Amino acid sequence: MYQWRKFEFFEEKFAGKCSIPEDVAGDVTCCSSGRGKIIVGCDNGAVSLLDRGLKFNYGFQAHSSSVLFLQQLKQRNYLVTVGEDEQISPQLSSMCLKVFDLDKMQPEGSSTSSPECVQILRIFTNQYPEAKITSFLVLEEAPPILLIAIGLDNGYIYGIKGDIARERIKRFKLEVYSHTDKSQSSIMGMGFRVDGQATQLFAVTPTSVSLFSLQTEPYSRNTLDQIGCNSNAVAMTDRSELMIGRDEAVYFYEVDGRGPCWAFEGEKKFLGWFRGYLLCVIADHRSNKNTFNIYDLKNRLIAHSFVTKEVSQMLCEWGNIILIMADKSALCIGEKDMESKLDMLFKKNLYTVAINLVQSQQADAAATAEVLRKYGDHLYSKQEYDEAMAQYINTIGHLEPSYVIQKFLDAQRIYNLTNYLEKLHEKGLASKDHTTLLLNCYTKLKDVEKLNVFIKREDGVGEHKFDVETAIRVCRAANYHEHAMYVAKKAGRHEWYLKILLEDLGSYEEALQYISSLEPSQAGVTVKEYGKILIEHKPDDTIEILMRLCTEDAELAKRGSSSGLYTSMLPSPVDFLNIFIHHPEALMNFLEQYTNKVKDSPAQVEIHNTLLELYLSNDLDFPLISQANIDEPPTNSRGGRPSAPAATSRPKTNGKLSVFQKDLNKEKYHQERLQKGLRLLKTAWPSDLEHPLYDVDLAIILCEMNEFKEGLLYLYEKMKLFKEVTACYMQAHDHEGLIACCKRLGDSGKGGDPSLWADVLKYFGELGEDCSKEVKEVLTYIERDDILPPIIVLQTLSNNPCLTLSVIKDYIARKLEQESKLIEDDRKAIDKYQEETLAMRKEIQDLRTNARIFQLSKCTACTFTLDLPAVHFMCMHSFHLRCLGDNEKECPECAPEYRSVLEMKRSLEQNSKDQDQFFNKVKNSKDGFSVIAEYFGKGIISKTRIRGNGTLGAGNNSSSSSGF
Repeated sequence: MYQWRKFEFFEEKFAGKCSIPEDVAGDVTCCSSGRGKIIVGCDNGAVSLLDRGLKFNYGFQAHSSSVLFLQQLKQRNYLVTVGEDEQISPQLSSMCLKVFDLDKMQPEGSSTSSPECVQILRIFTNQYPEAKITSFLVLEEAPPILLIAIGLDNGYIYGIKGDIARERIKRFKLEVYSHTDKSQSSIMGMGFRVDGQATQLFAVTPTSVSLFSLQTEPYSRNTLDQIGCNSNAVAMTDRSELMIGRDEAVYFYEVDGRGPCWAFEGEKKFLGWFRGYLLCVIADHRSNKNTFNIYDLKNRLIAHSFVTKEVSQMLCEWGNIILIMADKSALCIGEKDMESKLDMLFKKNLYTVAINLVQSQQADAAATAEVLRKYGDHLYSKQEYDEAMAQYINTIGHLEPSYVIQKFLDAQRIYNLTNYLEKLHEKGLASKDHTTLLLNCYTKLKDVEKLNVFIKREDGVGEHKFDVETAIRVCRAANYHEHAMYVAKKAGRHEWYLKILLEDLGSYEEALQYISSLEPSQAGVTVKEYGKILIEHKPDDTIEILMRLCTEDAELAKRGSSSGLYTSMLPSPVDFLNIFIHHPEALMNFLEQYTNKVKDSPAQVEIHNTLLELYLSNDLDFPLISQANIDEPPTNSRGGRPSAPAATSRPKTNGKLSVFQKDLNKEKYHQERLQKGLRLLKTAWPSDLEHPLYDVDLAIILCEMNEFKEGLLYLYEKMKLFKEVTACYMQAHDHEGLIACCKRLGDSGKGGDPSLWADVLKYFGELGEDCSKEVKEVLTYIERDDILPPIIVLQTLSNNPCLTLSVIKDYIARKLEQESKLIEDDRKAIDKYQEETLAMRKEIQDLRTNARIFQLSKCTACTFTLDLPAVHFMCMHSFHLRCLGDNEKECPECAPEYRSVLEMKRSLEQNSKDQDQFFNKVKNSKDGFSVIAEYFGKGIISKTRIRGNGTLGAGNNSSSSSGF
């Protein structure tokens, strides 16, 4: 043990001025600590309580003679003492046990007070004969239950268990060892060990170490050793191990026997245990000096050592070790903080000791890592790189990796750096930069085996202890494409896998096979990203994959009941349009295949719009046509691209014919696309749909931009824009088509617009060239439907100087003849109405000026002889008054006709206020003048009104009671 290093990990507290206060009068015989106080017992029977710094608090007289043992309880503020009191009778022993409640003070005189003594027990009775007490121990089981063990010099242990304060106790006796020599049977020390519900008691004599089991009666004893100790150097560790100090060593005992021993020479006067340290007061008889040592058994060092006086008591309180000397002086020793201890070790370069110290003291990981770092720096400064790296590796997770990496980069120790980076990745603490650096180390060392281990180690599917993207990028840069592809595939990074295949290796077929093996959703994403490259090199295969993605599940769904739902979940061809940006022909091929296979796609409108743009485009670039062998027709791929007719032989000219043939094939292909476009315009707008399956405005713009007249005419006619249709023919000077169009669209009986003929006539009138034939044909339809008045026709055609009068001579003659007939009919009607008007006026004048004679002899209603009272009306009808009832102001016979006239008049007056109806009739009528004339004729829009007497056709009536 003399090889153990000595350190000063402890220091003296309170500047060495500790001592037992003068208030403690007698010699100290026993002491105890707990609950922030130290309690000392003296040979005069007094007990004193000392505060921090050994300051006197108060004292009291516990026993009349002497205090032999005392113990402060931890769970309750109780004090248990053993001492001598006055002997009451010769039969009773003076030795007694007292229990004091330190929380309850009772007055004792006017100036002092003492705690209340809650119980006094006589230790020795007839059944428990008196002997010298050598050791005393109290165990708090569960308040208020106490277990007290009293060791005697005769080899017996007296036990008291129960509620001592209430004297609900049970006594028992344990026999440790019976020896003829009384000095060899004395109980030198005891220790309680609690393991769950089991309670055990160690007992030490000079010749034995025993263990009693106090769980069930009778209590059993087990001898652990045949050798004990001769002094009070007995203590318990915090792990419930028994310590015994002998001259040659300190022994440790557990429940199964002797454990480790530590050879410390010298007589052990006191043993103790403090925070994992062994406390030992050793007497050296050669020098007659006492040495107090604090041993760190785990790290095999002496944490503190000094020569001391005669020690009377040793205890621990306030986190310090307190030694009470025989002369009442005291020492208070406290442990230094961890930082101070480490600084002490670092100055001596004792890094291994420092590491062991922080680990044994269970310091936090950060503090341990700091010690390891300093040790690594020390080794690094000595150029012991391997040993330094071993320490740095243990700091991973606490020390910044850049600190270590920078050191070994500067030292160009790539092997050590590789080892550190590997450990960093194993613990999952590596960043992208660390992965980059490690892979660069592998590639610089050309260590393919380690690279394989790092890349291809099996940590579970998809689990990596490095940044996947960084590993792929570094392997690509170092031309380790196989490793990069392995990582990408294992990590499910399909985009990187394909990037390597396409951009680095050019393996287009393998890339297509890989995409085919993916799930549809993943395949769709990868095709969107790399479709441009695939279309450029493998258009047919790429289109095949796209068709499978967009239609395969749709076909399966069609066999079920909800095909529309499944189709809507599939990728849309519109999502892949961007990959065909430089390959419009392949795009047209793909969309044609899709539309042939899927008829009810949710993206029909977008697809048709795209196809229309491709079909109607004038400058579509076709790679196959622009190749050198221009005489060969374009390849007819699966999409059904129209192919130009093959030439029978290659031209044998200087190249002009080749250019001509090229233009001819291009124009022919253009016309075929235009026909496809027209067919799409028609098929995508069925007659049962109000709106087409494409954007009409976009279709019109495309037709106009590319001068596709047929498509434009179809769209205008479908949208009933008849005037725009005729405008197209006018702009093209297609007179025959214009007239044919008007024949088809100008028939009002079939929903056409007759005003088209007027527009056509105006067109020919402003044409400025001879169009007599067309004008005559147009006039035929204008005359048939009476579309324009003759005067308008004459004014319109007069603007064309190339037309002669002969063109309209027959038309004018027929119109004049019709007008003459109409004039004659109107004159006859006028004469008739004038005669009727004169007759009416004459009758009205006669009614106003001349009397009327009523000669009817019968009632018009009942046909009986007319008698009085009777009523005569100016219409020459006569009635009995009784036959008229209450209605005697109008003729029952003429009233219905008169009411209908009045109703008609009110209706006409009401209609005169409805201006919208009037203008609609004028607008929709062939002859608006006739509508206006009708309104004037009915007097609806006259400025003046004819005022009458209020009743038309009913004259004054007279009544008499006796006749005329």
